[in-house]
Amino acid sequence: MPALKMAEQKPHPNEPRIKLQKNQRRSAFISGPISIPRSGPLFLPMNHPRAKLAVIFDLDGTLLDTLQDLADSGNAVLAARGFPIHAAEDYRTFIGNGMLNLVRDIFPEGHRPAEGDETEEMLLEYRAAYARNWQNTTVVFPGIADLLNELKARQVPIGVLSNKAHDFTIKCVDAFLADWSWDVVLGARDGIERKPDPTGAFEAASLLGVAPEDCLFVGDSDVDIYTARNAGMRAIGVSWGFRPVEELLEAGAEAIINAPGDLLELLGGR
Repeated sequence: MPALKMAEQKPHPNEPRIKLQKNQRRSAFISGPISIPRSGPLFLPMNHPRAKLAVIFDLDGTLLDTLQDLADSGNAVLAARGFPIHAAEDYRTFIGNGMLNLVRDIFPEGHRPAEGDETEEMLLEYRAAYARNWQNTTVVFPGIADLLNELKARQVPIGVLSNKAHDFTIKCVDAFLADWSWDVVLGARDGIERKPDPTGAFEAASLLGVAPEDCLFVGDSDVDIYTARNAGMRAIGVSWGFRPVEELLEAGAEAIINAPGDLLELLGGR
């Protein structure tokens, strides 16, 4: 596969539908028109007088390989109730929609905790397990350090927007990505709709000091791609994450990068 794969854009419906239900399940998509140019290069060159670009990253599966620690935490909840555990690879499909959805999805059909107190109890147990496990095996993906070094050298504003709980998002960035100065780090917070709702993406762009259309949103799941498109940002998928490339393309990714350094091509060269 070539280093950089450009994706054919799919048109949006004309009627926007921007209200998500609470705790929307995976692959939720707010449809509607987006203000993304359909021709020419992805971005103005970095040395162009009007070019001020920023990059917003997803966390799990994009910057950090957290799969085993997340799986161990979920399996601890299952084992405590006598349910069979999952292989770590199975968690690739559970991750990306926030902890609340994860703790429901890992249970077998017919045994999932009910909405309300039962789900909240499972969430507390999962949080306690993840608090024990979150830094056991998590590592930064290869190539990320070099990419972040180059982005900082170019003075490109960078941020993180994750569906991981905000406190754990901060912990992970502080523990594994502290060598770089982040302009904004946002996780899932009470009262703020999670991705793919664009609220957090708009907030991140505002804090970065750029218009949404001047942001690259980089992620490994359809949720990330939908978030980018819902916010009018450039949707960039990564092939090294937790979800298959086909899912990213189906969601409407404008480009798929196979190594972190390939992102620099979209910013006007290496």
